[in-house]
Amino acid sequence: MAETKPKAAGQSQKKSNLISWVAPVACIVIGYLIWRFVLGNPAGFKEPDAAGGFWPSHHKPTSALSRVYEGGIIVPFLIGLFLMVVAFSIERFLTVRKALGAGNVSDFVKNIQYHLATKNIDAALAACDKQQGSVGNVMRAGLKKYKEMTTETGIDTDQKVLAIQKEVEEATALELPMLQQNMVFLSTITSLGTLIALLGTVLGMIRSFAALGEEGAGGDASQLAVGISEALYNTALGIATSSLALIMYNVFTTKIDAITFGIDESSFTLTQSFATQYK
Repeated sequence: MAETKPKAAGQSQKKSNLISWVAPVACIVIGYLIWRFVLGNPAGFKEPDAAGGFWPSHHKPTSALSRVYEGGIIVPFLIGLFLMVVAFSIERFLTVRKALGAGNVSDFVKNIQYHLATKNIDAALAACDKQQGSVGNVMRAGLKKYKEMTTETGIDTDQKVLAIQKEVEEATALELPMLQQNMVFLSTITSLGTLIALLGTVLGMIRSFAALGEEGAGGDASQLAVGISEALYNTALGIATSSLALIMYNVFTTKIDAITFGIDESSFTLTQSFATQYK
């Protein structure tokens, strides 16, 4: 059992690393495809660019989606960031839900405390198997060492407590990286989305002022409108993406903190129970 557990944690780590590499690239590519072929569908413009290419110069959009296309080449990156928030939120939700296990963490810890008070270690281990979460995994590892120390005669109580505490710390070290991984993407997008939107806004304003500075007044009004539109669409997409990333980051951080608190409480429960009952 002790050998299969690190292996499972390693497999989860590799899977999460794969997602970390593939998801950002895939989201940016999908973001470009959405911008180029959905938002930039020639049917949505009165004056489509027949030549097409990487960045077609369509003009006079006929729908709201087509108008978003005028946000410019920054829009695909913002759509990609939004898709990253969705992708990593789903990944974190599945991971955290699995880590929470079955039932309420506080009730689980109280149940373990009851079994330890009655010296029913086997019932406590059975409760850990039923919980199937990070707190249960850490508690199971500690309980196995706890059970082993109850029959150990070669060392004193303080050394036994330290052995239990060390076992819990090792089990915790296997669980916490899985909980924290990929959270950095959500925290980074919180700031990055706004910065990229700001870049798009600046480019749009540059385009607007360039139109104003051109000689003649024939196409200035339309070019000015396109530039302002580009600026505002980038701003809106960036704010929406950053807001969603911030909300999801705080939601998952709160849940992870609850799991971490449960693990700390489990460690305290084991060491205090052993120190009290096996002096």
